[in-house]
Amino acid sequence: MSDSEKCIEIPSFFVCPISLEIMKDPVILSTGITYDRESIEKWLSNKKNDTCPITKQVLTDIELTPNHTLRRLIQSWCTINAPFGFERFPTPRLPVSKPQILKLLQDLKTPNLQMKSLKRLKTIVLESDMNKRSVEAVGAAEYLADVITNPNSTNMTSSSAAGEFSDEAVSILYHLHMSQTGLKALFGRNGEFIEALTRTMQRTDNDESRTYAVLLLKSMMEVVEPVQVMSLKPHFFTELTRILVNQISQKTTKAAMKLLIGVCPWGRNRVKTVEAGAVPVLVDILLDNTEKRIIEMVLMLLHQLCLCADGRAELLKHGAGLAVVSKKIFRVSAVASERAVRILHSIAKFSGNASVLQEMLQLGVVGKLCFLLQVDYCGSKTSEKAREILKMHSRVWKNSSCIPYNLVSSYPS
Repeated sequence: MSDSEKCIEIPSFFVCPISLEIMKDPVILSTGITYDRESIEKWLSNKKNDTCPITKQVLTDIELTPNHTLRRLIQSWCTINAPFGFERFPTPRLPVSKPQILKLLQDLKTPNLQMKSLKRLKTIVLESDMNKRSVEAVGAAEYLADVITNPNSTNMTSSSAAGEFSDEAVSILYHLHMSQTGLKALFGRNGEFIEALTRTMQRTDNDESRTYAVLLLKSMMEVVEPVQVMSLKPHFFTELTRILVNQISQKTTKAAMKLLIGVCPWGRNRVKTVEAGAVPVLVDILLDNTEKRIIEMVLMLLHQLCLCADGRAELLKHGAGLAVVSKKIFRVSAVASERAVRILHSIAKFSGNASVLQEMLQLGVVGKLCFLLQVDYCGSKTSEKAREILKMHSRVWKNSSCIPYNLVSSYPS
């Protein structure tokens, strides 16, 4: 604020109670308090905020009513005080209303208006967080889910047009950033919606839609109860593995891995993931990728899979499996090292036959574990895991010439 502005006292009712700045687009909340639209929308977009900032009343209706009278007063005041540095801001464009959204949803059922209406709905969703909330509030998600589940119901003239319509619906649903309640409702549609998104992941002609399907599935799996993810079908894991093979983008790869990490602990999902061929794919990613976060996630997922016998067998079957896991110790981050040690612990404890133990010696795994005990790199829990591994097979390893002489003293008794 300039010296000239400091000489003019701004009327208190022109100031937003949240931002403490002069309001450009005053709106009235259902509690009767006026706020600047941008400030109250930011407040309401935070899922933890469902109350009026001033009255603390719980909001059952988030409709924001423009306060035209106050806006005109503020604009007139700014014009009068322009010599003192106050600019008159333009009249804001009104946000989309619920009746307008409902009209669009009606038009989506009219063949010659369908695609145009869907694209307009997408534009509305991308404009603001409040638009997202309004679109979800009128039940648009249910309609879009129906389109994705049964694209032929749109009466499109061709299957390609129906597919394009379905792809747009997936994109809109992802960008809605729905509430937990909305996401749970989508998941609870008798498994039909999960099947539909799995079919979207199968598409080879539209990587963008495949990405949105994975991201939407990840959001849904983060809010549902663990027992609900036990019934996921084997081809769900097959398609996620194919997503990892295709390496569409780092964002897609990370989302697919987060999704698998989240569902693997429940039921037979570990086995389903292994049977989908995920282990060799993950090993290949470790061999080719240098991005720290991706390596950490791959190792976390491999650790999950190595908690079952089939997963360990697949890792040992891969010619570079043990080698690439051990190579990540000290090379990437403390987190990656900790996860690599956990994988080796599972292998040593449950699959440590003579040939595996010999391979671990030749690869320098034993030497690395000894060195790990000498340095404070990964924390006490990881050091304890390393110590357990060495103790398990001390009869085979302790006096081996494969362990560097300067590390023999580190070998636990």
